[in-house]
Amino acid sequence: MTIPSPEADAPEPPRHIAIIMDGNGRWAKARGLPRVAGHQRGVDALRGVVEAGQEMGIDYLTLYAFSSENWKRPPTEVDDLMGLLRLYLRRELRDLHRNGVRIRFIGEWRRLAPDIVKLIEDAERTTSDNSGLTLVIAVNYGSHREIVEASRQIAVAVSDGSMSLDEIDETTFASHLHTDGIPDPDLVIRTSGEQRLSNFLLWQACYAELVFMDVLWPDFTKSSLEQAIDEYHHRERRYGATRS
Repeated sequence: MTIPSPEADAPEPPRHIAIIMDGNGRWAKARGLPRVAGHQRGVDALRGVVEAGQEMGIDYLTLYAFSSENWKRPPTEVDDLMGLLRLYLRRELRDLHRNGVRIRFIGEWRRLAPDIVKLIEDAERTTSDNSGLTLVIAVNYGSHREIVEASRQIAVAVSDGSMSLDEIDETTFASHLHTDGIPDPDLVIRTSGEQRLSNFLLWQACYAELVFMDVLWPDFTKSSLEQAIDEYHHRERRYGATRS
């Protein structure tokens, strides 16, 4: 008699996981280090989570890397974060591409420095035909601005006659968001113990399961991800319906 392996009985992972990577600064402060050290360690955690996502068979992994509100941070910290983004794209692209990862950016990233814009364009173009995990990186992203811009585009389309009022529904609206073509997240994880979305995927996360974890982002591991997914599997997703 063949005994099925534990993996065979394991439920399927969420198709799309989104993560608010929080706690780099507190991680560094607790160790008497500059904030940039926490961000550097956070990049290592990011690498590990992408690898874990591939191993688990997750289709989409969205990471909140830099919000539109993060420009309020000290200029030196913003410069450090932009430098780390450059470094990540230059160092990681080859391995990500070799492993079949498709990279996509959301947010107003075209407003970043020209060299970063080129790195992003190169990363998206190089990996566009890959069929493995889709890594979505939110940079200079804010959900309020995304929704306002989508509304503006639809208003212009109605005004110039290319769209009628009757054509406007949830699907039409979603097609004007930065995430067009990406399924809504099933699970949103936030690290560091904070319990808010911070202007992240407000439209898209309307029925996502939210898991808030005390672990600081630099300490987030594959085990942490498995813990969050286990919590997800213990939730009953009813989408507004009553329990059967």
